[in-house]
Amino acid sequence: MVREGEKAPEFTLPDKDGKQVSLSDFLGRKVVVYFYPRDNTSGCTKQACAFAGTYNEFEKMGVTVIGISKDSVKSHSNFAAKYELPFLLLSDPELKAIQAYGVWQEKKMYGKVSMGVVRSSFIVDEKGMIEKTMEKVKPDTNAAEILEYLARK
Repeated sequence: MVREGEKAPEFTLPDKDGKQVSLSDFLGRKVVVYFYPRDNTSGCTKQACAFAGTYNEFEKMGVTVIGISKDSVKSHSNFAAKYELPFLLLSDPELKAIQAYGVWQEKKMYGKVSMGVVRSSFIVDEKGMIEKTMEKVKPDTNAAEILEYLARK
């Protein structure tokens, strides 16, 4: 997993409308990049709705929010429409950004081992460096924790 003080791995991925979005598009702004397992699951929906509910606060701080999962563009489009998500959702079915950030890991659930996205968030500073790494975050408190961290800065 990428660590604080490291250069944030660059990515270019399609958003919910198929438009290509690169991390470097946001140089000069802080960016929250959060990785989540799957659209329309209970935890991921809670997390997305928490970011949506606090979106204006991120905007006031000049912070861009980007959610990334391996779901398709169509899935993201439906997910964003269903829950009125105002921030970017990027599709990474080939796991390019997911692996570059080190969030594709072995997971154990009900005794079964599989590979999957470990819910993690990263704050990327204005120069494209990892300012803060948050591993194995809780879906319902992640957005508030990030806002609290940013408010102290």
